[in-house]
Amino acid sequence: MSTIFNKIPDEYFMRQALKEACKAADKDEVPVGAVIVDKDKIIARAHNQIEMLKDPTAHAEMIAITEAANFLGNKWLSGCSIYVTIEPCSMCAGALVLARIAKIVYGANDIKTGACGSVLNIAAHRKLNHRINVKKGVLSEECGLLLSEFFKKQRAKGKK
Repeated sequence: MSTIFNKIPDEYFMRQALKEACKAADKDEVPVGAVIVDKDKIIARAHNQIEMLKDPTAHAEMIAITEAANFLGNKWLSGCSIYVTIEPCSMCAGALVLARIAKIVYGANDIKTGACGSVLNIAAHRKLNHRINVKKGVLSEECGLLLSEFFKKQRAKGKK
């Protein structure tokens, strides 16, 4: 049950990302959470803060990248893995390529904006200078349910 890079199972780190996603939901944000791991240690935790910051780039992955780079004191996240509850979008996948992260592990597919294989595949694009190992579907049911329940509640309130 170990991952390629870590001795701790992927499910453990995805549960940590789910905790972050729940924080976002509690703040009426789209419930996406992310953690970045280096050598079996979580070095960054983040959740969506788009509504709170009024910033379309305040995705969980983007905030986690900044936090991890600050922790490491380096713009490269080589050897690190990111665990995110939904497939990264093109902005986030592009930033992860630029950060040279080693691995993306995500829960639910994003059939509308996913950029790790669902709509396009920035993470493994041949013409880019870095390609990322991607593992999809870790705790996908839990991750997907959190999102679908959130949007169901939003629609009932007349939002989103």
